[in-house]
Amino acid sequence: MIAPLAQLIDWSALQALSLPLEIQLRLGRGPSAKGPALDLDQALQILNEPDFIPAESRPAQIKFDGPLHFRFPTPRPGDTANNNVVYGRLFRCGGRWQERPVIILLHGAGDYPDHWFGFPWVARCCNRRGLNAATLVLPYHFQRHPHQMVEWDYLLTAQTVAQAVAEVCALTGWLLGEGCPAVAVVGISYGGWFAGLAACHDARLASAALVIPRLGMNQVSLLEERVLWPRTRELLRGRRTAFEALDRTPLNLISSQPVIPRENILLIEGMHDRLVGSGPMEELWQAWGRPDRWRLPYGHLSLFGATDLGARVVDWLNPRLKNAAVH
Repeated sequence: MIAPLAQLIDWSALQALSLPLEIQLRLGRGPSAKGPALDLDQALQILNEPDFIPAESRPAQIKFDGPLHFRFPTPRPGDTANNNVVYGRLFRCGGRWQERPVIILLHGAGDYPDHWFGFPWVARCCNRRGLNAATLVLPYHFQRHPHQMVEWDYLLTAQTVAQAVAEVCALTGWLLGEGCPAVAVVGISYGGWFAGLAACHDARLASAALVIPRLGMNQVSLLEERVLWPRTRELLRGRRTAFEALDRTPLNLISSQPVIPRENILLIEGMHDRLVGSGPMEELWQAWGRPDRWRLPYGHLSLFGATDLGARVVDWLNPRLKNAAVH
């Protein structure tokens, strides 16, 4: 894709996504520029605890609502009842699906189209190659209370990240317990953040692919210079110090280290990405020991239009999953 067009798409999307926040701020209903100091202190305390993301987790207590859809109670419940139930789908590969590896697919922030329409297509690619596929609805998305503004509540951010990774680990444990010989995780954007954190804490994963992943909190404040709306810029500017403090914790992928082999990690970036940027991805690639890396001529949003990307990622994961399955 032509670089100026890809960047324009990202820039336009950023303005459209931030406009509702600007309207709330103008009406005096949005978050404050600094945020509660107590919430930040509590968040930092949680994030720096040794068991922020436990090394071990119990398998999910899966219940199926038909052949495809399942649900289970979150291993990290909170105050919002709707968010304490995890929803997902399991696309089985034939009648003896328990003998096949699985790829867990994690959607981006508010990424309704990919989760409901794109992932079933990727799942069919998996099934044709002898793999199962599973999807999860991430915390505070879709039927799990979609209107929560997580980023502006420091404590809720910490709890949400811990919850999301715990849910991925719980599903991984259930799949392995059912007999599946290997599990990989693929995350896009916001979901790529959680896929990366899972790869840094769950050594049971055979492989991980991070597609244009969010890398931490400070990326939110770095969007300040690209937002047109003055009150939103002021909000981002006022939150920068807090976001930097949060990024000095295990929330930040760059300062974390994976617990799965480097050769089983794939990083995918958009060369014209205006939301994540090439600089942070370069830092991550270096910090993680230079795993496989695809630099594609797309922006953050236009990469979703790369129709062959899902099949390419599945083909990259396939031999690694099957190799893990025989060991």
